[in-house]
Amino acid sequence: MVLLGNIVIGAYLLCLTFITVYCLFQFHLLFHYKKYKRKQNGGHRPKPELNGHLPMVTIQLPIYNEYYVVSRLIDTICKMDYPQSKMEIQILDDSTDETVDISREKVAEYKAKGFDINLVQRTDRKGYKAGALKEATVDAKGEFIAIFDADFLPGANFLRETLPHFQDDKVAVVQTRWGHINQGYSLITEMQAFQLNVHFTVEQQGRESGNYLLQFNGTAGVWRTEAIADAGGWEADTLTEDLDLSYRAQLKGWQIIFLEDVTSPAELPAEMIGLKSQQYRWMKGGAETAKKLLPKIWSSDIRMGRKIHASVHLLGSTVFLFVFLIGVFSVPLIYFINPLDADFRFLNVFLISLLSVAVVYYVANVQSVWKNDNWIKSLLKFILLFPVFLSLSMGLSLHNSIAVIAGYMGKKSSFVRTPKFNITGIADSFRKDRYQGFKISKVTILEGFMTLYFLGAIVSGFWLGNVSMLLFHISLCLGYGTIFFYSIKHLNYQAT
Repeated sequence: MVLLGNIVIGAYLLCLTFITVYCLFQFHLLFHYKKYKRKQNGGHRPKPELNGHLPMVTIQLPIYNEYYVVSRLIDTICKMDYPQSKMEIQILDDSTDETVDISREKVAEYKAKGFDINLVQRTDRKGYKAGALKEATVDAKGEFIAIFDADFLPGANFLRETLPHFQDDKVAVVQTRWGHINQGYSLITEMQAFQLNVHFTVEQQGRESGNYLLQFNGTAGVWRTEAIADAGGWEADTLTEDLDLSYRAQLKGWQIIFLEDVTSPAELPAEMIGLKSQQYRWMKGGAETAKKLLPKIWSSDIRMGRKIHASVHLLGSTVFLFVFLIGVFSVPLIYFINPLDADFRFLNVFLISLLSVAVVYYVANVQSVWKNDNWIKSLLKFILLFPVFLSLSMGLSLHNSIAVIAGYMGKKSSFVRTPKFNITGIADSFRKDRYQGFKISKVTILEGFMTLYFLGAIVSGFWLGNVSMLLFHISLCLGYGTIFFYSIKHLNYQAT
């Protein structure tokens, strides 16, 4: 009994330590973020000028079965405030449905208006998005390549805002911040925006300010064409080809610039199945990229601080595995606390991780993205959203852990698109007649089991007279229960 108890406690402490270390590194990025804000007098980066030189730019639009949003995407791109003679548009359409017909019609429409726009179709989806980008880049005319996923709606001045930052010949990428056109649509979209705001403020700007490695986010950014080739080009051996290429470019000496002040609005996944497919791709791809690049990072000649932060960054998806395990081990732990007669008050030191996360999310959302809103309302919104966000993040940890394990094990899987439904307001709906499925996944069943598991933990805590884990288990139960509920509710609208 004592041995088993010590094993459970040891495993619990190991998970807690990993999570705490990761959170402290996030807090370190916050330090660099605030330092950048002070240095730039509020964070407004000096904007260089093009000085009359307008380089040739290729805009690539990778598309796969985007029936509901492809038309608005192409219309938005063709409204760019940039000379037609200096702009080439490649629509990389691998669709297997009527999306390609819309693309073809739009190409004909804008060709008639004088645009250099072409439809690039492949006979197969080899390499998925990375494969489409790789093949199209060979024929790209531009000195620079801007990439937009189907759900993005960049502003007309996007190119004029980003291209001036390439005056330094070592800049490979200029990445802009993602905006959210449907943030207030549902609890699901609110939670995504809440998390993404951290990545596109504290994390990205903090890494750049600290001179660490950061990433191209796959869309809403511009590449120097030469840098793509020099870094080895697009590769399809991970599901996060964007993270992979951006790290390989930086290991070759190229730099990435992040523009927090330039926002590129996009549509967030509005239903649980779409969110899960996106999360699976990001988590599995992150693990694949970590496995692929960590040896190269540690054998490189970059300074130690960059190696350490790069490792924490690439292992970010692995945090979900430890979040899942800490939840699992917390249940038997309540059975051993009293029999072992141990003083567990030392565990309070790990509350520093919760405090660190709270401060990071407060700064990213209340002080940065919501800075123009009423402070009292923003504070109340944060107080309400933060515990819900933590609960739902823990509820997704099983799903994301499976993705991470698959990534490290080298299990191959297809690039599953995240369906978008042209949702811009609360009156819009994703309940449409395309991209539907009806299969309950094994993961969803397991999430239902985990809901019952933590419900049992709540009951057990009262029965044993040990409520030290009560709030934690309530949060886990609600998190898994919510994920399970929405996974069943949105089942009929799964992408196929």
